[in-house]
Amino acid sequence: MSAAIPLTPELGPPWLRPLVDNADHVPAAARRRLPADVLAMVTAAHATAKLRKDRRDAAVLVLFSGPPSDQPDGGPPDDADLLLTVRASTLRHHAGQAAFPGGATDPDDDGPVATALREAREETGIDPNRLHPLATLERTFIAPSGFHVVPVLAYSPDPGPVAVVDAAETAVVARVPVRAFINPENRLMVYRRTFSRRFAGPAFLLNEMLVWGFTGQVISAMLDVAGWAKPWDSSDIRELDEAMALVGDEGDE
Repeated sequence: MSAAIPLTPELGPPWLRPLVDNADHVPAAARRRLPADVLAMVTAAHATAKLRKDRRDAAVLVLFSGPPSDQPDGGPPDDADLLLTVRASTLRHHAGQAAFPGGATDPDDDGPVATALREAREETGIDPNRLHPLATLERTFIAPSGFHVVPVLAYSPDPGPVAVVDAAETAVVARVPVRAFINPENRLMVYRRTFSRRFAGPAFLLNEMLVWGFTGQVISAMLDVAGWAKPWDSSDIRELDEAMALVGDEGDE
């Protein structure tokens, strides 16, 4: 087995420094948006998986791209972007959902960074050699799928071309402008009909996707930790199907 891929936080641009330096604050920032009963449910499910010793590990790539130069206001450059996919509608888990590229750990993967890079290459065709892994975020239990997921924060000044590799797994691959996530007009809270409004979490309504669930929580928390977030209307709470129906109509970058 090859040596674990090292983290190189020093290769990140100045505008990503507030996020990289405070990456360990992202989980707490995400939890602040979740009600106490939801946190209790996730904690209980995590404990059950641990007792059964049936933990399934996974990793996702949180790839920021953009010029390395700093901005006068300390924020991201106007052309900075974040790599996302939309899962195929035929998949068993998280069908049609926007997500970071990533997936389950293979036996040959030496750590979460290797998993995230391998999965991103398989899903988007990206060249891992053009990327700089900067930090790993806290492992998070995703109750619906039963995976324990490690987000791997990475940067590339130019990641090269990306595209759908396997249409059976991925419907969309997109480098989404970071400014689209910062824009308060694109933000809302979303809940699933099978639960209730108290399960609502942060989401982003964009031109070709609705980003919600775990991915929406992580992005929202990263904006808070990096100091990029602008005041937004968290009282705008939509049911998932209602919000999905708006994709392509109201999203504004």
